[in-house]
Amino acid sequence: MSASLNPRPRIALATLVVVAIAGLGTFSAIRVSARNSAPSVAAPATGVDVATVLQKEVKDSQTYSGRLAAVDKVEVRPLVSGTIVSVNLKDGQLVKKGDVLFIIDPRPYQSEVDRAAGQVAAARARVTYTANDWQRAQRLIADNAIARRDYDEKQNAANEAAANLKTAQAALEAAEINLGYTRISAPISGRVSRAEITLGNVVSAGAGSPPLTTIVSVSPIYAEFDADEQTYLQYIRRVRNEGRVPVDLGLADEEGYSRTGVIQSVDNRVDTNSGTIRVRARFDNSDGSLIPGLYARVKVVSGDAYSALLISDTAIGTDQDKRYVYVVGSDNQVAYREIKVGDAHGNLRIVKSGIQPGDRIVVSGTQRVRPGVKVSPRIVPMIDTDAAGTPSA
Repeated sequence: MSASLNPRPRIALATLVVVAIAGLGTFSAIRVSARNSAPSVAAPATGVDVATVLQKEVKDSQTYSGRLAAVDKVEVRPLVSGTIVSVNLKDGQLVKKGDVLFIIDPRPYQSEVDRAAGQVAAARARVTYTANDWQRAQRLIADNAIARRDYDEKQNAANEAAANLKTAQAALEAAEINLGYTRISAPISGRVSRAEITLGNVVSAGAGSPPLTTIVSVSPIYAEFDADEQTYLQYIRRVRNEGRVPVDLGLADEEGYSRTGVIQSVDNRVDTNSGTIRVRARFDNSDGSLIPGLYARVKVVSGDAYSALLISDTAIGTDQDKRYVYVVGSDNQVAYREIKVGDAHGNLRIVKSGIQPGDRIVVSGTQRVRPGVKVSPRIVPMIDTDAAGTPSA
């Protein structure tokens, strides 16, 4: 009973606990002191591509979507009925005006020509006979050797024979025209589609008959598009004053604009429903690579050049409805600049406000920087590309 009341073991245990706690505190203090006394190492600056703002003379432009259209398009239809006895074209070949494409059996029409020619010969013989008879009557009437009634009959016969000759000649001409229609020739130079009706088929004449083939002209070629009212007022109406407004053409598989042409014509009114006006531009197509119906991008260029600041589109960021760039100062520190952008020129875009000539812009690596940090700039050129997509500066 007295042993359980001995306080010495409890005192010894409490002493050990205090010593352990003191030891842990001393170790933690030593570790914190060692960590605070270790030298700090600065993080390396982020490497980014930086380019100087490009300043050059530019012209404003607007781009529209349109379709290519042939200057001339003809649906070749038969003008006489008959059986096709010859097809002289291959699908998609180039033909010249006057080339024979189809031949309709000419025999019935040749027979009609021969018959009409016979009627002309008979009418011409009748004219000769009646003319001679009338001349005799004229001599006899002077001597009162013929009755006036007989004289009038001979004169009338001569006039009637002359009229019949003209009718026969007209019938012969019509027969010859129909015979000529049996040889169906290309009315224009261009590229044919295919023979819609082939050898041995019977065709009928008239505008309602199916076309035998179609021909489209090759060069030049039109690009047709609808321009808005503002573009018409700013750029296109100069056609009526200056006569030539330049435009550029790009196809669906092209980044830039590979061809240059001029506006050929402008419609005579603005569509009040859409607020647009129909415009037609003309382009050279001597290589035949442009075909009607292709989608085309048409850029209408203004006539007045002005100095502008341009930067790469890849350098421009979007913050909700704002556009911005990162500018690198002389101390290599990044600053946020809100900008207002204009039209695109090649791979560059006009900046109307927010930057100055000589500013250095982060063009690559923008996702790795933020305002206020220092960067390690790697100077690269602000490459401009022309309409064809090749570097120009």
